[in-house]
Parts: sequence; C-alpha cells; structure tokens
Amino acid sequence: MTRCGFPFDSKLWSSFVMENRKKKILSWALYDWANSTYSTTVMAGFFPVFFKMYWSQGVDATVSTARLGTAISISSLVIAFMSPTLGVVADLRGLKKLFCLSFMLIGVIACGWMTFIPLGDWWNAIMAYSIAMMAFNASCVFYESLMPFVAEPKEMDYVSSLGYALGYLGGGILFLINVLMHLFPEWFGLRDGVQAVQVSFMTVAVWWFVFSIPLARNVPEPAVPVSKDNIWKLTNRSILTLQATFKELMTKERNLLIFMIAYWMYIDGVYTVMTMAVDYGMSIGLGSKDLIAALLITQFIGFPCAYYFGTVTKRFGAKLPVLVCIGIYSVTVVAAMWMSQAWHFYLLAVIIGMVQGGVQSLSRSLFGKMAPKHQSGEYFGLFNLVGRFASILGPLIVAFTVTITGNSRVGMVGLLLLFIVGGGLLMKVKEPQEHG
Repeated sequence: MTRCGFPFDSKLWSSFVMENRKKKILSWALYDWANSTYSTTVMAGFFPVFFKMYWSQGVDATVSTARLGTAISISSLVIAFMSPTLGVVADLRGLKKLFCLSFMLIGVIACGWMTFIPLGDWWNAIMAYSIAMMAFNASCVFYESLMPFVAEPKEMDYVSSLGYALGYLGGGILFLINVLMHLFPEWFGLRDGVQAVQVSFMTVAVWWFVFSIPLARNVPEPAVPVSKDNIWKLTNRSILTLQATFKELMTKERNLLIFMIAYWMYIDGVYTVMTMAVDYGMSIGLGSKDLIAALLITQFIGFPCAYYFGTVTKRFGAKLPVLVCIGIYSVTVVAAMWMSQAWHFYLLAVIIGMVQGGVQSLSRSLFGKMAPKHQSGEYFGLFNLVGRFASILGPLIVAFTVTITGNSRVGMVGLLLLFIVGGGLLMKVKEPQEHG
C-alpha cells in the first residue's frame, strides 16, 4: 500500500498517530501543572496573609477581611455569569483554545503585577487579585472544554485524573520552593521574607506562562463550523442558546441535570471542608507553619492518589469511585468532632489529599462524557457556574449547626446532609457507556 507515492506502513502510521495523541494529552494535562501554582501559592498560601499584614497594614482586621471577602464574592459572581455565555461564543466561533490562552495571559500579568505593589496599597492589590482570580477561573472553563477533543470517551477518566495529579504535583513543588524562599530568604539572595513573598508572585506568573506553552503548541483549536456573526449577534445567539440548553436539560437531558444537582450538593461539601479546614486548624491551636505543612501534605498526597483514581475507572467506572470518595468525606466530617491535636489535623490532611483529587477529576471526566461534544464550551461554562455557586450552602449549614448546638466542633457534621443528598442523587445517574 502506498500514500503520496511512498510505501505506507500501517503499523508505523498507527504508532505515529498514537504518539501524536499522547503528546496532545500530556500537553493538555500540563496546563493543570501550570495554573495550579496560582491556586496554591497565591490563593491558598500567601495572598490572604500578605494582604492583611502588608497591603492592609494598620487597618482593622475586620475591614481587611471584609475587603477580601467582597472581592472574592464579586469575582466569583462575575465569572459565574460570564462563563456560560463565553462558552457559547467559543463554541460558535471555534475559540476555545484562544480564550483559554488569552485569559491565561491576563492572569499571568495580574500575578506579575502583585510583585510591584507597594506597602499599604490595598486597592491595587485587591484589583490584581480579582483580575487574576477571574482569569484563572475563565481559562479553566475553556481548558476543560478542550478535553473531549483531546481524549476519547474511554480515556477521559485517565486524562482528567492525569491533569489533577500533575496540578497537585506542580502546585506543591512551586509552593514548597516559595515557602523555603519565605523561611530562608538568604538562601535565594533575597533581602527578607517580604521580598520573598513578592518574588513568589512573579514565580507563579512565569511558571503559569512557561508551562502553558505545550498546550499552545501541541493542542489544536477544535475544528467546528464557525459562525460569521458579529459580537452583538453572537451575544444574542448565546443567550438564546443558553435558554434552549436549560430547556433541553429539563426535558431531554434529565440524566445530566440530575448529575449537575448531585455535583452541586457534594462538591459544596468538598469545597466547604477545603475552606473551613484552616479555620478549624487554628481553632485547635495550630500555628501558620503547621497549616502550611498540612497544605503541602495534601498537595503531595493528592498527586499519586488523583492519578490512581484515573486508573481504577477501567474496572469500576467513574461513578463508583466518586461515591467512595463521598463516603470517605462523610466519615471524615463526623470524625472531625474528636480532633484535638496537631497530628489529628495532619491525618485529616492525608485523608483529604487521598480523595480530593479523585472526586474533582472524576466528576470532571464524568461530566465531559455526558455533555454534548459540540457544545463543550457552553456545558463546561454551566459546570463552572455550578462550581462557583458551590460553598454557599455548606458554610451556611456549618453556621446553622454551630448556632443550634452551641458547639463549634459539631459544625462540620452538618455537611453530612450535603454528602448524603449528593451521593443519593449520584446513585440515580446513569453512567454513559464508553465506546471507541
């Protein structure tokens, strides 16, 4: 057999196609490695503390907390409502990859900006953080919408888990370096801990940009019929498309609708555990070094465990492992009542690290297999919308439980309701059969 006048070796061609697909998958997954440094070093690590102690120096703690909380809420709401519309536009114009990389660049510039914001300039600090947060979340919408074009349905669990695993590892490695920079600035030729934190923001910007290059080079923009409409017509079409999609979810896509409600319930519980864990650690007397150590434990335990969850789905599917993760979370929030020592908190960090990546990555891949491929931008925009509205019920349930019982230790037990309802609904979801 020949192709273009040359002998054609089918085995060689199959090998080339396979290697090309592996390169695309790894290049796609490396974006998790790239952007997770923002969520670890900036969001969870240094920004909240640095904002309070450096950029809001001399300001009452309640005022700085209110400023930060307001900024996070506004950023979350803006991206929540923008995501589905931008997703439709990306679908109609074939701009998924372009949107992902454009928002990546905005986030990179915002992180770099944080390096140069002087003492007491809380306004510019909160602006940089808000822009970076919106860009981070928006880029993730389009990054995730590329997954159905990179991986076959049977590969999605593995590919999604690979992304989360690399995210945990990459985020953990840079955060460890940044922590060492802060604790031992002289090792890195830095003046003090303050300069170390400032430089850390720049390292996130550089890391995020550099490791996004493989996606830019090796993952093609999906080939879709491109609309010629201008931006105003596209916006109108996107609104009409979203209305039709919601109607479709209520009628034809009931299975997907049940999954999205289930996901909203249990991921709300997951995010609440993530956001309340540090507060709980402080309440039992842990210092900042203990909390940083626990965060690093979660990152490095999360790396192999997230990857492992992507491999077991070949035997058990994605739904059963997610249900197992929800069950472990349920036991954990009950056991948290008896935590009293530092090693208890470290044990919690290990357990959370074991299941956190699994529940996130397999939920993403399960959704990716269920959502229509040609509308992946729109549907992942809705997926992001659900994610942004998570952590609303959970904290309210914790606050209500504490108020009723008068005991802060029982607050986390209230989350059991979210895990039971979410898990019960997930059991009703029909997992799609994998083909190809």
